[in-house]
Amino acid sequence: MLSQMVRELAICFYLLIFKCLFTIFSLFPLKNKTTFVVSFGDNSQYVYEEILRQGIPTKVVFLCEQKAYNKFKDVQKADIILFEPRLVMNWLRSIFHLATSRHIFIDNYFGFLAAVSFRKEVQCIQLWHASGAMKKFGLEDESIKSRTNRAKERFLQVYHKFDQVVVGSEVMTEIFMRSFNLPKEKMLPTGIPRTDFFYNEEAKQKATMTLLSNHPILKDKKIILYAPTYRDNELTHFNLALDVEKMARELGPDYTLILRLHPAIVHKDDYTARYPDFVVDLSSSLYEINDLLAVADILITDYSSIPYEYSLLHRPIIFFTYDFEKYKQERGVMAGFEEQLPGPMVNDTESIIDLIQTNRFDLSQVEYYSEKWNQYSKGHSSQTLVSKLFLEYRPETQAEGALYK
Repeated sequence: MLSQMVRELAICFYLLIFKCLFTIFSLFPLKNKTTFVVSFGDNSQYVYEEILRQGIPTKVVFLCEQKAYNKFKDVQKADIILFEPRLVMNWLRSIFHLATSRHIFIDNYFGFLAAVSFRKEVQCIQLWHASGAMKKFGLEDESIKSRTNRAKERFLQVYHKFDQVVVGSEVMTEIFMRSFNLPKEKMLPTGIPRTDFFYNEEAKQKATMTLLSNHPILKDKKIILYAPTYRDNELTHFNLALDVEKMARELGPDYTLILRLHPAIVHKDDYTARYPDFVVDLSSSLYEINDLLAVADILITDYSSIPYEYSLLHRPIIFFTYDFEKYKQERGVMAGFEEQLPGPMVNDTESIIDLIQTNRFDLSQVEYYSEKWNQYSKGHSSQTLVSKLFLEYRPETQAEGALYK
């Protein structure tokens, strides 16, 4: 209880300082400027590339959390700032850009929004990092029950700063409305920008060729991708529930396993060294998750949001939910979770091996799932989103050049 009080006091003090600085910087005139606040980055990247492609005359700034900074540090034609309070000058510059930009794109929950009051000309657009919802979040997260009333009030203040929330389906619209306590009028049904990748054959082929070239072990193999969500209690004490040794022995030389664990996990085992003919551990790599999905023949996951995108490829999905009851109690999953999955739920490695060996997958379930959750994501989501939000701009020149140097 005491630690919670101390935490609340620290948050309140931080937000008070943030509010004072934002108010001062708001005395400066608004600029024709677009600022992205980036935690994940995939959707922000696609929106930015479309801004360039359409030649939108706006200055662009990226305020990046540490985990997203490497992704954007070499971006051309934009200012890139590591958005960390410990870096005081960066922090001050970031608040200045937030106070003087006409368009603000965010891709996560950012507590500082509770302390700001945007001018009426400003639009704050939520580019949420998941196309769908396996687990509960926002006001429906089970953990919110243990938070203080002050914290709950702060959550609402943040959510109500969203002028528009980008959605990929009607079912996700309903979830956002409940989770953020927002009306339907604030939902923007353009589709999810990063899903454009799955309709781009050239991009998919390029990603596949890069992976195969860098990791020859993947060539001429059936590729299994294991990409679980992280558990809060396993970031420092991680135990891989998947029996990799058993999979390597029973599936044989025709298969290769790519591991994509959360990059924050500290794990001692070097799985690639232990199983050099079977495992490629890309947990800490800079590969985009879309690149790994493009090359995977089978996806194994649990409560992660990546099946929404992967279903666009109409390939088999296995849900390795070995801790389902515990996870449901601690974090919460959406109602009807078990009935709505596009693939079988299993709780042991033996069942995974059996499914793969017998090829017992109903791909019609995957196709139905894809249509349901990617209702508006049809390959031109980035174009539609940018065209709607920057309708007032008349492109003066066609932007040239790629995103990266």
